[in-house]
Amino acid sequence: MNLKQKFSESDLQRIKEAVKKAEDKISGEIVPVIVERSGFYSEGNYRGSLIGASLMFVFMIILDRYIITDAANTLYYDPVFIFIAVILGGAMGAVLPNFIDPLKRLLVSQRHLDYSTRQRAENAFLEEEVFNTRHRTGIMIFISFFEHEVIVMADKGISKVVDQKQWDKIVADLITHIRAGKIVEGLEASIQRCGEILLEKGFYKTEDDTNELGDELRFDR
Repeated sequence: MNLKQKFSESDLQRIKEAVKKAEDKISGEIVPVIVERSGFYSEGNYRGSLIGASLMFVFMIILDRYIITDAANTLYYDPVFIFIAVILGGAMGAVLPNFIDPLKRLLVSQRHLDYSTRQRAENAFLEEEVFNTRHRTGIMIFISFFEHEVIVMADKGISKVVDQKQWDKIVADLITHIRAGKIVEGLEASIQRCGEILLEKGFYKTEDDTNELGDELRFDR
């Protein structure tokens, strides 16, 4: 299923309205972005291949020692057969992670997941031109589904006056909502909180303020 298809038109409209409402009193732009995944993680396929091959080799040993008792089954002692079986086990171990997301996450280091998500968020910040506001007051709420990670990234006009702990709290609350299956509600709350923070820091809307980046939810391109 396409990522956008996971959201109904009503969901998209609710998020858009939340952005519009949050920006109504502030001199800032809030940009929600969602991607399916932030990396390909071939590391998981390599590890799966090694594990699959190892498990098949162990299985062949168990088969030889404890299951096959008839010496007439000489095929199981053929080195070529053992080699092919191990190769097939490795191939299966390499392919399965592509179809089972929890397995692939298990095979990829958290450090790699974190790094890829941060890199993808930084790219999205540039791609969506969150930096391109008159007073450098853009905020991006970034969600990467595969990694189960959320990043709130603010431009320098905001980040220099807002403590990181406030963004961390927004991230934690949004993750809680996502785990509960309430991503739209979580985004609405996060967007609202971003607006409140800007008001608290004095980023009030001016008469000549314009909607520079649009209010819609962005998806991976």
